[in-house]
Amino acid sequence: MNELTLVQRIVVWILPVVFAITVHEVAHGWVAKKMGDPTADNLGRLTLNPIKHIDLLGTIILPGLLLITGTGFIFGWAKPVPVDARYFKKPLRDMAWVAAAGPLSNLLMALVWALLARLGVIINVETISLPLIYMGIAGISINLVLFLINLLPIPPLDGSRILTAFLPPKLAWQYSKLERFGFMILLVLLYTKILSQLLAYPLYIVQQLFFSIAGI
Repeated sequence: MNELTLVQRIVVWILPVVFAITVHEVAHGWVAKKMGDPTADNLGRLTLNPIKHIDLLGTIILPGLLLITGTGFIFGWAKPVPVDARYFKKPLRDMAWVAAAGPLSNLLMALVWALLARLGVIINVETISLPLIYMGIAGISINLVLFLINLLPIPPLDGSRILTAFLPPKLAWQYSKLERFGFMILLVLLYTKILSQLLAYPLYIVQQLFFSIAGI
C-alpha cells in the first residue's frame, strides 16, 4: 500500500484496527461469561461498540504512530475486559481458555478480512474492489500481528495466561509477578526492533497463507 497517501492509509487502517482490538477484548469477556464470570457483561463490555473499549494510548496513539512512522507492522490494545477468576470452577484452566479467546478471535477476523478481499478481487470493479482489497490487506495484517504478539509469553499478554495453566502453582505465582514489568519489556522489544525481528518470519508465513485465501 505504498502508493497510498498518509490520509488514505489512515482511512484504510482505522476500521480494521478498531475492530481487531475491540473484538479481541469482547472475545475474552464472552468466554469468561461462558465459564461463569458475568463481570464484563454486567459492566456493559460485551458490546462491539468501540467507544466502550477504546484506550487512548493503545487504540489511538500507538497504532497511529506506528502507521505514520512505518515501522513495518501495527498493533495496539483496548481497555482490558475485567475478568474475575473467582467465578471459575478451575481458575487456571478457565483463565487459559479466556486468554486464548483473544488471539483466536484475531485469527478468525483475519479470515473474514481475507474473504472480503477475495470478494473485491472477484467483483473486479475498481471503485468497489480497491477499498475491499486494501482494507482486507490491513485487516489481515493487524489481526495476524495481534494474534502473534498476544501469544508471546510476556505477562500480561495472553500467551502468559495460557502458559501459566501448565506451570506448577509455585512457579506460576513467581511467573505472574513479572506482570508489572510486562509493558516495559514490550516497549523495549519494540524500540530495539527485537520484536519485529522475532515476529518477521512467522508473520510472513501466516500472511502468505491468508493472502492466498484472499487471492492477492
